[in-house]
Amino acid sequence: MIRTPLADVACSIARATDLFGDAWTALIMRDVLTGVTRFDDLAHDLGISRKVLAARLSRLVEEGVLVRERYQERPPREHYRATPKGEELYPVLLALMEWGDRWYAGPAGPPARIRHLGCGQDTTPVSACAHCGEPLTVGNTTQLPGPGRRTGPGTRVLGPLLAAREDTPETGRPTTV
Repeated sequence: MIRTPLADVACSIARATDLFGDAWTALIMRDVLTGVTRFDDLAHDLGISRKVLAARLSRLVEEGVLVRERYQERPPREHYRATPKGEELYPVLLALMEWGDRWYAGPAGPPARIRHLGCGQDTTPVSACAHCGEPLTVGNTTQLPGPGRRTGPGTRVLGPLLAAREDTPETGRPTTV
């Protein structure tokens, strides 16, 4: 496994973006999850160099996000399929898509739509509370320290800030300012 400086940061966002933080990886996952699964098709669709594509695909396979499967014996041909871990990136991609549609869509509108197959309607992703269903926003949530917390590179200021919130989970703000 490739170790990078972000791999050891006590922050799930840092660790996730260590793998998923470059545009090529996000676009590869977009394509695979949408049905473009063959190496040549990915290279053609993305306009990415074969060397860069091979490196990104190898890392995604190594991390258990994609698997490589043979779909033809003669000549041998393989394609990529998302694992359950890879499929769980879909909401992340939808959130990025929604944000991009809101702030960067051209005058003609968003380049793609999401149709919910269950009800047949076009939709947009919503992050919601697992308990009450209310949409989550920066204004109605706070971060508190978790069991894996530690202060160090990447959390030298954030770690103590979250620790100060621990005694006041209702507001997420320390009792003394």
